[in-house]
Amino acid sequence: MFQQSGSDIRKVFSAHQALWLFILVLGGAFLVGINSWGPLESSEARYAEIAREMLAGRDWLHPKLLGIEHFHKPPLTYWLTAVGLTLGGPTALGVRLLPVLAVLAQVLLVYGLGVLLFDGNRNRALTAAILYGTLPVVLISSLNVTTDAYLATLELAAAYGLLRHYHDGRWWGLYVCWLALGLAFLTKGPVGFVLPLMVLVGYYFRRGQTRRPFTWHHLLGVVLFVLVGLSWYMFLIAENPAFLRYFLVGHTVERFANAEAFGRAKPWWFYLVLAPATGLPWSVLLMVQAVRTGWRKLPQLWRNVLLFWILTPLVFFSLSQSKLILYVLPIFPGVALLAAYYLHEMPADQRRNWYRGCLGLWVVLLLALVGLPWLAKELNLTLDSSAALLPGIGLVVLLLSTWHTRRRLPDAAQLLLAGTLFTITLLLAAKPLLRQNELALNGIRPVVERLRAEGMDQRPVLVYNELLPSLAFAQGRVPMSLYAGNTYLLRETQFEPTAAWHHTWLNTFAFTPNTLDSLRRQRPVLLVKGEVNVGQEWLIVPFSHQLEVGQWRLYYDW
Repeated sequence: MFQQSGSDIRKVFSAHQALWLFILVLGGAFLVGINSWGPLESSEARYAEIAREMLAGRDWLHPKLLGIEHFHKPPLTYWLTAVGLTLGGPTALGVRLLPVLAVLAQVLLVYGLGVLLFDGNRNRALTAAILYGTLPVVLISSLNVTTDAYLATLELAAAYGLLRHYHDGRWWGLYVCWLALGLAFLTKGPVGFVLPLMVLVGYYFRRGQTRRPFTWHHLLGVVLFVLVGLSWYMFLIAENPAFLRYFLVGHTVERFANAEAFGRAKPWWFYLVLAPATGLPWSVLLMVQAVRTGWRKLPQLWRNVLLFWILTPLVFFSLSQSKLILYVLPIFPGVALLAAYYLHEMPADQRRNWYRGCLGLWVVLLLALVGLPWLAKELNLTLDSSAALLPGIGLVVLLLSTWHTRRRLPDAAQLLLAGTLFTITLLLAAKPLLRQNELALNGIRPVVERLRAEGMDQRPVLVYNELLPSLAFAQGRVPMSLYAGNTYLLRETQFEPTAAWHHTWLNTFAFTPNTLDSLRRQRPVLLVKGEVNVGQEWLIVPFSHQLEVGQWRLYYDW
């Protein structure tokens, strides 16, 4: 795998075998226990419920959230989630199955890009793939269903196809690129062009590469992009021309330029802090070695990776007024590839120091996980003592593997092995924490289980002042949302063909005594998070019984 250890590694695994073993183990760690907690608010539950309503209504072109059309994102993520629900059933497993597969595909694509960038050196490409698969931000993206995992996969596929064509003239690479770009456009719109464009610029910038001529393959690729990427948009615009302004201004310009448009305003330095933090420890390795090595000693290829794959997209997303940490997921393949380059190029004593430092960090973190059940109360968490078992076993395995391989493998190879073992342990140990703290993490499954235990799971549910798609997903039906000032409940209804959406959304400020009496005749359960607003106590007074499940209060009549 490394210069002084290639023969030792090849006696056990080839790079291909090691890659597939890593993917198999990582995929298993992702999937074990993935159904033990329900979809969480808000993003994951939103995608899950829209996909469920698509399957129930058989309408694949007009996404609906709680019975109201929802066009905030293009439909590919909803379609893929619906495929997952078909394969895994209407469960959290079905919701999270395809994002896990998308992340595993990203690892494969980073390996493929590494083979190209490292001039066919598969061991170095393997290093980059393992570094990528053990990044905290990648782990987060796999267990939190959003558009970003799919977008990153498609951007990587487009970048790989593009580089394959410009690297060795493979014409099929152009079709892979344009198809992936079309699907990326159906995932999140124009932002899907950012990484492939930077990869293309980085391929040529100051490298003296021979420019390839424009051919009919390019033209057919563009046609493929138009047919795939613009199909859904053009259908809706043909149906209603108002969609053109809605997509171009409301969900492109406004999302980038208006800090308050979608409630995701963050300071300009948000990514400068969070990106390195969610890339530990490899982001630190990259930054330290970049400073230590200097710009002049860095080959032009890797200068371009740093400049165009990492820094330029980071600046671009930092300029955006709408920020979430997973928006910058596409920079992390560059982080993994450049970190792998530095890891291979550094002197042996520096690799040894990095190995010892990272090993010490992982041991401390696993010790903290072992002790977490006894600190849970102080941290406002719920965690029983059995949760210490998995990190404890992982810690023992990590230390035993370190002792067993200390003379059989070089420090750098041990670093990758230790990083893999830590990642697997972390993924397995996170599942009990998520399951036992589902309510604190904005999950609703414990409330649904309590309703079922009380024999009220078939009653209508009135949700007070909360947008709660996780409840609809868990029960398989849309609840009644009662608006009482929460802006997240102000839905976009300008494209609704009828007024049927009023059956699932009511304004409490327009309530009359007859409205409440009509609802109570259906023997509903009123679900309130915390307290009702001052002046609206009249909503709960008529109910004779009350239950509490975490921060939720359930009001009902027998």
